[in-house]
Amino acid sequence: MAECQHLVFGIHVSDRAKEAADVQRLLTEYGCHIRTRIGLHQVAEGVCATGGLILLEMYGCQDKCQELADKLNALEGVCVKQMCFTCE
Repeated sequence: MAECQHLVFGIHVSDRAKEAADVQRLLTEYGCHIRTRIGLHQVAEGVCATGGLILLEMYGCQDKCQELADKLNALEGVCVKQMCFTCE
């Protein structure tokens, strides 16, 4: 497969209060490989959802990016999906 021109991770976090510290530690550790980060969670009046979604646009060495995905997937309650764009 051709090398990704744009690699995007979607990270689902089941319980933000419980898993946020470990997720944040990894995102900080691999921060030089993250170009864009967007955090999404459901909010309504008087309610803040426990789950959330983080979108990352990755940068640099694909092996390092995959290493981050593997470490995040190893955390309980965290699931990473990837999109790879190789458009010309």
